[in-house]
Amino acid sequence: MKVQALLLTLSAAALTSAPAQRHERARDVRIPLEGTPGPLDAITDVAGVEVGHRTLIAGGGKLVVGKGPVRTGVTAIFPRGRASDDPVFAGWFAMNGNGEMTGTTWVDESGFLWGPVMITNTHSVGVVRDAVIQWVVRQGRMQHDEWSLPVVAETWDGGLNDINGFHVTKEDAWAAMDSARGGPVAEGSVGGGTGMVCNRFKGGIGTASRRVAGDGYTVGVLVQCNYGARAPLRIAGVPVGREIPDLLPCRAPCGGGGGRSARDARRDDDVGSIIIVVATDAPLLPHQLKRIAKRAALGVGRMGGLAAHSSGDIFIAFSTANPHASRDSGLAQIAMAPDERITPLFEATVQATEEAIVNAMLAAETMTGADDLTVYALPHDRLREVLRRYNRLNP
Repeated sequence: MKVQALLLTLSAAALTSAPAQRHERARDVRIPLEGTPGPLDAITDVAGVEVGHRTLIAGGGKLVVGKGPVRTGVTAIFPRGRASDDPVFAGWFAMNGNGEMTGTTWVDESGFLWGPVMITNTHSVGVVRDAVIQWVVRQGRMQHDEWSLPVVAETWDGGLNDINGFHVTKEDAWAAMDSARGGPVAEGSVGGGTGMVCNRFKGGIGTASRRVAGDGYTVGVLVQCNYGARAPLRIAGVPVGREIPDLLPCRAPCGGGGGRSARDARRDDDVGSIIIVVATDAPLLPHQLKRIAKRAALGVGRMGGLAAHSSGDIFIAFSTANPHASRDSGLAQIAMAPDERITPLFEATVQATEEAIVNAMLAAETMTGADDLTVYALPHDRLREVLRRYNRLNP
């Protein structure tokens, strides 16, 4: 047990401090995508946004509740960076509500997002929420407030991870927040996305961005994708899920038939969730940001997402414009983009959401977790071949 704990600590520390990895993303694979990305093609193209991860990977073999295997983590997204305590205008939307995003009633009521958006697994929401409050107190940011309602979202990683072992600690949440930076964002099996499955391929964290022509605004998206059956999966309009029907989750060793190698039939249905965070520097008010959050659903739909009965599809959007709009003295002067010019922002949100989901699957690597469940990565070579057959591969 001591050895396993040490391995967990060393693994988590190493992965937390690692720089964002370089891997093939959607544009490297030559997937035809609409719109113009920012320089990083990431949510951090919106100035001020910072992202941090804490990744926990330890153990293998038979599931022993409380011991592992562990395949989980925490992701933190700060709208104005971790050094700022200036809230941002925000709005949120649930496409299907079998999930959790704490603090959203106050987002509705106040129109503001106060602090980071945190993403983890379903049974770690409470500890992460409490950790955010403690982190804020440690930063000395509650001298004039006696309460806090953090925004913490989740998707379920109980297939690969010992989710009932409660391995995420407040220290892990603090590490995710403390590691938040601008620049390239690590994707795939990192942070809250470590143990996630998307369209029966390995899923996790993905990000993308779009520049909006004319006004010059940027829209950035980060997803934690853990949803979807295989058959409906579409990429660039191509029925990839039907063209690659194999490589379904299975119990290792996965070769042959019968016994432990048999496919895990419980994972054939659309039983997962997706959390989407949309950032923009466009000067939008809360009611407009709710409209932006709703459009993320169209990006999921482009990928074949159905918002199934058991899915938790919850989205939040914020704007980094209008600093100090929450001032408690004097008259706050704010700017608002007219509704007549919001449609290009809708389009950018749909495009960036679609690409972020693809990037999440392309970055994720094959993983074996609890009870030797193996979830395969989306094979890049086969994806290229399928797109080529449908004449949907960029030159």
